[in-house]
Amino acid sequence: MAYRNKVAFHQQPMFRVIVLQALMSVLVGLFFGLIQGWTAAYSALLGGLTALIPNVYFTYKAFQYFGARSIAAIVKSFWAGHAGKLILTAVLFAVLFLGVKPLNVFSLFVGYIIVQMTSAVGSLLLTESFLKR
Repeated sequence: MAYRNKVAFHQQPMFRVIVLQALMSVLVGLFFGLIQGWTAAYSALLGGLTALIPNVYFTYKAFQYFGARSIAAIVKSFWAGHAGKLILTAVLFAVLFLGVKPLNVFSLFVGYIIVQMTSAVGSLLLTESFLKR
């Protein structure tokens, strides 16, 4: 029997990482806007959102269940979240490359990479063992 996580999405620990990623997307967009102009700004913002949206989906799917009795459901939800994240990322990049003109590819990938790095660093900062060092 799987036990569903009844904690609201915005109260889960990973939600802070998502908020940090959203903030970083905006900051990267503003930075590129000041340095290179409007096209670079929205390209960087779209790159950040291309990382953020699949991460929100993964977080929602992956943390649906808890407890030792729910291990099978937890593994299934992690795999489903990961597969969905990969598919969403590919679809979002395809939509951007096909539908957004003009697009600054460099700014797009920098925004994507920075938000992905924010995810890794934010997750690391959430662990108590890292914070006690």
